[in-house]
Amino acid sequence: MPQQLFVFIQLEFPWTLGPADGRYLIRGEDGEPERVVVVGTLQAGRQPIGASVAPAWSGRSLLRRLRRRAASTPTDPEPAPVPTTRVTVIDPVALAADNQARAWLAELDHEREVRAAAAIVNRVLHSHRIAAADPYVHEISPAQALVIRAGWGEGEQVADGRWLHARALGSPETWGSGGSSRGSRRGPRRDRSWALRPQERLAALLGARGAALLCEESVLRARHDLDHERIEHAALELDRAYALAVGELQAEGRQDLAIRIAELEQLRPWVQAQAQAALLGAGADVGAAPGADAADTRVATPEKALDEDALAHALERLEAALRARTAAGI
Repeated sequence: MPQQLFVFIQLEFPWTLGPADGRYLIRGEDGEPERVVVVGTLQAGRQPIGASVAPAWSGRSLLRRLRRRAASTPTDPEPAPVPTTRVTVIDPVALAADNQARAWLAELDHEREVRAAAAIVNRVLHSHRIAAADPYVHEISPAQALVIRAGWGEGEQVADGRWLHARALGSPETWGSGGSSRGSRRGPRRDRSWALRPQERLAALLGARGAALLCEESVLRARHDLDHERIEHAALELDRAYALAVGELQAEGRQDLAIRIAELEQLRPWVQAQAQAALLGAGADVGAAPGADAADTRVATPEKALDEDALAHALERLEAALRARTAAGI
């Protein structure tokens, strides 16, 4: 009987993802197997600097323990051990020959395949968050992985997170933060000045020299949902973000933002219509997309109820307005 080989992408993270160790079958909309995800917890490693671990006690018990150990606590303690999770995303279609697996690995588009694997993992994590009603379960990005591998092995091997052959795939941190199979929509990588600006903003916020707007959290949630292809959620969050942003930006009286605010006001009715379509489902009248002919207003079909590209455009324009707001160091 010919040897059956299965190809995979594997990522390791220095924390527990959430789902119990095991094998999870992912099916597509047609009901056919799409991927198999294997989650396994490895021997505890060392906690990275800056990471946090929830204590196993609280309140008075914690205080008693702290007092009891104060005298013997070293001044330069070792980091606490943390678990490492290995998650393997397996293509369920078997290959019959070793040379087929080698050809797959040789021709692999690293970034595209890793982003696709991360999107599958995030689908599992999102479903687990809903099933467990645990708001603190969060998605992953390739940049957070300790190591990323691609390879192949026999069925039981890959089902246990092992392989016949595998190799590490470059530096995950160079692949950005998006976990979507379509990649991040944020455009080209910015220069070092943009890397420094978040630190400047953080210092301003913590030092009471600036204020965060209510809309900013909704914008981040809309971006997160859109990048993970949860289009209905993105439409609803973007509607909330627009409703807050227009009022908040107007209240600041910034003349340098007048043109951007006017653009947001023009986009807002369409964003509201998209949110209404998400609530009502297919068949809602969503109106014309931004930039379309005004006469192109029709009853939506299931394929046209939500316009993902136009939602991305509306989100990008709001993100641009918020960046312009902080450009002066607010």
